[in-house]
Amino acid sequence: MEAAEQIAVVWKQVRGPVIVPLLRASVMVCLAMCVILFVEKVYMAVVIVAMRLIGRRPERQWRWEPLRDDDPELGNAAYPMVLVQIPMYNEREVYKKSIGAACGLSWPSDRIVIQVLDDSTDPAIKELVQVECQRWANKGVNIKYEIRDNRRGYKAGALKEGMKHGYVKDCDFVVIFDADFQPEPDYLSRAMPFLIHNPEIALIQARWVFVNANECLMTRMQEMSLDYHFKVEQEVGSSAYAFFGFNGTAGVWRISALNEAGGWKDRTTVEDMDLAVRASLKGWKFVYLGDLRVKSELPSTFKAFRYQQHRWSCGPANLFRKMLMEIVKNQKVTLWKKIYVIYNFFFVRKIIGHILTSVFYCLVIPATVFVPEIEIPRWGYFYIPTIITLLNAVGTPRSFHLVIFWVLFENVMSLHRTKATFSGLLELGRVNEWVVTEKLGDVLKMKVQSKVTKKLRMRIRERLQLLELGVAAYIFFCGSYDLLFGKRYYYIFLFMQSIAFFVVGVGFVGTLVPN
Repeated sequence: MEAAEQIAVVWKQVRGPVIVPLLRASVMVCLAMCVILFVEKVYMAVVIVAMRLIGRRPERQWRWEPLRDDDPELGNAAYPMVLVQIPMYNEREVYKKSIGAACGLSWPSDRIVIQVLDDSTDPAIKELVQVECQRWANKGVNIKYEIRDNRRGYKAGALKEGMKHGYVKDCDFVVIFDADFQPEPDYLSRAMPFLIHNPEIALIQARWVFVNANECLMTRMQEMSLDYHFKVEQEVGSSAYAFFGFNGTAGVWRISALNEAGGWKDRTTVEDMDLAVRASLKGWKFVYLGDLRVKSELPSTFKAFRYQQHRWSCGPANLFRKMLMEIVKNQKVTLWKKIYVIYNFFFVRKIIGHILTSVFYCLVIPATVFVPEIEIPRWGYFYIPTIITLLNAVGTPRSFHLVIFWVLFENVMSLHRTKATFSGLLELGRVNEWVVTEKLGDVLKMKVQSKVTKKLRMRIRERLQLLELGVAAYIFFCGSYDLLFGKRYYYIFLFMQSIAFFVVGVGFVGTLVPN
């Protein structure tokens, strides 16, 4: 009882001079960020609608003609030399599909080199990959199996080493596919004409589609977020500015542009975005092809997804810190493009978007139930967030009915993304942490088909997420207080959000895989 009284006394002493001004300032900052994000989302929606109305497709915006091989004098020489790089790291479940898809690309066999860059540390997996490469080599495919004695630079290091081999000097373009990507045979015949007929283009990026989107609710949520990224963000960048972030895979680079930009660098965990920004500052242009789709796999375990999101959030923030002044001082691109890269691409999407979601919806709004004199305008906590949510959901119409679950899940993940963003901006401990995203391939399907009924045994400490459980308890307490003493009905949202944090906190999200 005495402890409760002491807490009440301290609360009264700090409430007026400290808590109220601090919380009011936090609300104002969050409302400002909310407006910034709202304007960005509406702007991109307007650009997309305008592009659709005027029919501005890449084939109309750029010169595109199908490659012809009916000239007997040129023969296969009409086709440029293409290098296909497949970086791998212990990819037991997916290596066959990715290698098979790359070897199945429709392109003259004497004008293409498949390069498998195997950084695997498991000798058994290394042997499997090497045997698979040899199997395709016996079929007449020009495939190279390359290894190195260290993993320095991780993926960027592997790609950089791969470019040093003698046979690469004969290649004009390089295609990159991660180990879980499966391009269709016509991928090159649809992408290469843009590069061949438009010498100012450095990069062609294809859209990702997902073979396991229906595996669980978490993969459906990921599909919604990534569909918006590809259908809206990448489309706007390509159509309006000829710039966007390279997605690291399913893209074709002009090797001369890659070299002019300085090649691969491992200074951040987003070597792909780093290269894209440097190439753009050299004046090169990029084209995104939304109709060119490449199958891939989404991380279906929460652990793998969390590590991936840390890398995708920390890396851009760290790159922004490293390249801000370089972008400002650049003389080769227009002022308008520099503003787009700094403000729209980095500041709003890579920083504001993450911080706003976690701070406003998971910390500030719950805290205001204890300070009734601080009013959050309805447009700030309901109207604008609703419009932003609907604009995001448009990218995946089939999952529109899951939009509430998506919002709650994104709020949970924003906590990790915000931590990662500050790690990148401030260059804290985990800034360069690189954990390869785990791929399951058909492993779970095979277990189901063979009716294997092994009991999933996971240690409790591996399933429990203490941070999420702590936030769940905090939001639930705020919701309970609002239900008992408040008049704003925040508790409806707060209880739903606390349940989402709790479900994630106890490990009941994503696919559970036997140890």
